[in-house]
Amino acid sequence: MSLPPGAVTPPVALPLAADAQRWASGDAAPPAGQALPAWIGLGANLGDRGEALRQALQRLHACAGVAVQAVSSLYASRPVDSTGPDYLNAVAELRTSLSAQQLLHVLQQLELAAGRERPYRNAPRTLDLDVLLYANMDTLIAMPDLQVPHPRMWQRAFVLAPLQELAPTWVSDAQLAPLLVQGVQRSQEPSWWR
Repeated sequence: MSLPPGAVTPPVALPLAADAQRWASGDAAPPAGQALPAWIGLGANLGDRGEALRQALQRLHACAGVAVQAVSSLYASRPVDSTGPDYLNAVAELRTSLSAQQLLHVLQQLELAAGRERPYRNAPRTLDLDVLLYANMDTLIAMPDLQVPHPRMWQRAFVLAPLQELAPTWVSDAQLAPLLVQGVQRSQEPSWWR
């Protein structure tokens, strides 16, 4: 069966709870021919923020082993635990045949290509890409350079508001409400990145 150009091959479903431990090492990739869901956070507060996020998604979608499945609306937010200009943020759902560690490496290469510098923790950035979740909500990865779920995602409105769009059963209004004081506002609809 051939798919129309631009169509994404549907992933082979894996039993979620049984496979959660399989991915816990962070360096285990799905079996050949299978893809897993992953959710990434995107943010930028320097330069042309929207263009940086758009290019990152387009480049990510062009990477071997990665397909962008859905993208949230774009959100504007004030910096949290930081200073500098306001951020633009989004969350994207992917399907990937890469391990979580390989996916992180791809994201870091995209950050470098966009001029990302890390002079200090929470410094303003041209592009910030984070692995939020890998495979499912039950997957826990604890590596020196990768923790899944992302350790601060449940404290950040700029992550939870866009994630709620893509996975509404995972983020309740009650979880999000106390974080809205962080000043997150929807700025563009999900089609912004095309």
